[in-house]
Amino acid sequence: MRNVTLAEVDALPVPVLPIATAYPPDHLLGWHEHRRAQFLYAATGTMLVETGHGAWTVPGERAVLIPPGTRHQVRMLDVETNSLYVDPASVPWWPPECRVVEVGSLVRELLLAASHVDVRDGLGGRDEALLTLLLHEASRLAEVPLRIPIPRGMPFAALCRRYLSDPDLAVGNAEWSREAGMSERTFTRRFRDAAGMSPAAWRSRARLLAAVPLLRHQSVTEVAARLGYATPAAFSYAFTRVFGIAPSRLHS
Repeated sequence: MRNVTLAEVDALPVPVLPIATAYPPDHLLGWHEHRRAQFLYAATGTMLVETGHGAWTVPGERAVLIPPGTRHQVRMLDVETNSLYVDPASVPWWPPECRVVEVGSLVRELLLAASHVDVRDGLGGRDEALLTLLLHEASRLAEVPLRIPIPRGMPFAALCRRYLSDPDLAVGNAEWSREAGMSERTFTRRFRDAAGMSPAAWRSRARLLAAVPLLRHQSVTEVAARLGYATPAAFSYAFTRVFGIAPSRLHS
């Protein structure tokens, strides 16, 4: 099914709803949640997914697994998606929080075939087998840790969300602690307790995540310079060390 809303078909008595959607540039799907688990695949573009406790960047030809009942928002950067909305009882293996996964050629082809399945006409035979195989293969996909935690509570959550929207190399602990009305030592300690990492490490990871959509249209050398790295090699090393994937693999 293509460009139909979930609300139109959610009540259908089928375990899997395959929906493909083309979004306008820089489209924001505001805060919402689904009763079904969602396998959200970016056939093109980059998706920025956020929940109350984390943010995930999803490059093209990867997917994010969103648990049922999870309040989230998604910014679509030139994205066409293939989604599966799945009854939770059909996927007991589903992760308890969002997870970005690699999508290989088999699953890509299955997703493309599934986008032509219209469950409003009923489900059986080949179509049912296709969707069953797709869920089986989805359970085997490897995770890509393109995630950053968002600490709960003020002022940390607001500071982090603002930084994610516009990573600024000039911002440091002094600015953040002053805005929070704390000493730098107290701010750093409380931030580490809330986020599981220091503010400086958090900002470094946020800048690396910001590289993902840039790599769609810019070279590794250009992105490294834009993010303030001394050399492309230094940027590539940092990116690969944190995320386990070379930035050159994301350059289109």
